Amino acid sequence: MTDFRQILLKYWGYSDFRPMQEDIIQSVFDGKDTLGLLPTGGGKSITFQVPAMAKDGVCIVITPLIALMKDQVSNLQNKGIKAVAVNSSMSKEEIDIALDNCIFGDYKFLYLSPERLTTELFKVRLEKMKVNLIAIDESHCISQWGYDFRPSYLNIADIRELLPEVPVLALTATATPKVVEDIMEKLKFRERNLFQKSFERSNLTYRVDNVEDKNRRLLNYLNDHKGTAIVYVRNRKKTKEVAEFLKLNNISSDYYHAGINHESRSSKQEKWQKGNTRVIVATNAFGMGIDKPDVRLVVHIDLPDSIEAYFQEAGRAGRDEKAALAVLIVNAADKRLARQRVANTFPEISVIKDIYQALGNYFQLAIGSGKGQSFDFILFDFLHKYKFNALIAHSSIKILQREGYIDLSDEFNNPSRIHFKIGRDDLYKFQVSNSKYDGFIKLILRSYTGLFSSYVAIDENLLARRSLLSRDDVYKYLVRLSSSQIIDYIPMKKNPVITYIEERLDKSNLYISAESYRFLKEKFVERLDGMLLYGFGITKCRNQILLDYFGEKKTRRCGKCDVCLQRNELDMSSYEFDLILEDIKKELKANACLIPELSLKVKHPEDKFIKVFRWLLDHGKIEKDIMEKYLWKQD
Repeated sequence: MTDFRQILLKYWGYSDFRPMQEDIIQSVFDGKDTLGLLPTGGGKSITFQVPAMAKDGVCIVITPLIALMKDQVSNLQNKGIKAVAVNSSMSKEEIDIALDNCIFGDYKFLYLSPERLTTELFKVRLEKMKVNLIAIDESHCISQWGYDFRPSYLNIADIRELLPEVPVLALTATATPKVVEDIMEKLKFRERNLFQKSFERSNLTYRVDNVEDKNRRLLNYLNDHKGTAIVYVRNRKKTKEVAEFLKLNNISSDYYHAGINHESRSSKQEKWQKGNTRVIVATNAFGMGIDKPDVRLVVHIDLPDSIEAYFQEAGRAGRDEKAALAVLIVNAADKRLARQRVANTFPEISVIKDIYQALGNYFQLAIGSGKGQSFDFILFDFLHKYKFNALIAHSSIKILQREGYIDLSDEFNNPSRIHFKIGRDDLYKFQVSNSKYDGFIKLILRSYTGLFSSYVAIDENLLARRSLLSRDDVYKYLVRLSSSQIIDYIPMKKNPVITYIEERLDKSNLYISAESYRFLKEKFVERLDGMLLYGFGITKCRNQILLDYFGEKKTRRCGKCDVCLQRNELDMSSYEFDLILEDIKKELKANACLIPELSLKVKHPEDKFIKVFRWLLDHGKIEKDIMEKYLWKQD
């Protein structure tokens, strides 16, 4: 029997698994298709990394997040495990070498974006690979019922036909019961096989505050609850504004979003993780792959798009299983902004087609060309040139991505890479006959390994410091060596990349299914409505709302959220309160009543009836009609 704990200890330094990890590992090791539903921080990556290490061959890991790919590949390499990523930001030569290494180079992990699966280059190499497992991260992306549907995920089922004996491990942190079934169906599971950890986080307390001055309430929370915190906002500008507000009020804080350069992001994240910065104010770009266990407070001061997104971000609090707080601060403006968000997220189809045409012109692509080509994409330059609204343009590009026409990478920083194109013997001859390059080449070889077998990320600033040259001189050396065909040098990029999955079409031939568009919009509105119910509902335990959303029906009130604390003051059980509430609701929805008449109809002890009635009245669930009778207020 394979000792998975020995592998875990050797490479990850843990002596035992988290709940359910070992069950999932054993399942895929036994060759069974498996779906692992583990909340944020549940250690999903271990469930495919350990069994892959226990078997011969390479594990293919499919994930849409390039930044997360790079983090995991880097972490594996630091443990002495051979891993490589292939994504749309790489050149054809880089991809070529990476795939060859997975066939001949004893590599254990190949990370891929789902769009790569359909390329001829990958399909040809796949036939020669010894694959031991297909792991699919963010597997909810395969379902139209999910909150982040990506059509490219549907291609995964096709590679199963090429690898019929290889098991699949699908992983996600957030999926409703409908999405769970859809994942297994779309991935062609040989039999239903689900490992699901409860979504309940008993150490987390959920709160919602409805106030006009959000910043002031945020400040109160940070002053009342010590320890590390994350504050989530919706846009980049606001991250800086809120961080500056906190600094002015003597709270150590910094801001973070995807538009900041790589060096600054790494520095900000490191300071926060080490505790040098207490509060990070961020967009949802912050958090993926971050496992800081002692976050005591997560505050959202803008309403997320869905309960899935909120649950995942709030779940970054209290991963050490100690008490933590997740707060959502709302006010009346959030309802209006939520409706605007629907219009911004789903532009008219005609507008989407205009933006598609503008993209083709921006990249100077002829009709019928471009398939498989990638281009640096500078959004603000594009917006300035074609006068599009930023939100509308970004949403249109995301819809074009979902429709399978293009792919937009999430990567804003791609480090410089080099690869020696000639062997060691020929390199030695070049150094002898070109002495001016000899010292610089030796410096590169001392600074980095693996240069002859793969592309290696380099830092021109580091080389400049070690060689006592300027960065500009280092760049010139690298360019000259590249021109001489000694190395292939790919300079750093700081922009996302758009890849054409299909050749560029004329705008009139671009097909966007009206039915699919309408379906996705309806699902978006449903999820947003669920978030509004959570944010503005006042009669149901916050924890129960979340658990009910994810299919856990038989739950008890948490007793500590804002709703429960107010109910606790009434001095009656949850069962009694809910029973009286439902009876009052039923009667007042049917007919308006005066209090004495209603009291007779619901037939509960008068003192308890009055308490619940007053509570509902105070919380705006009951109102009077023109006859001064009470009725249930429509939501």
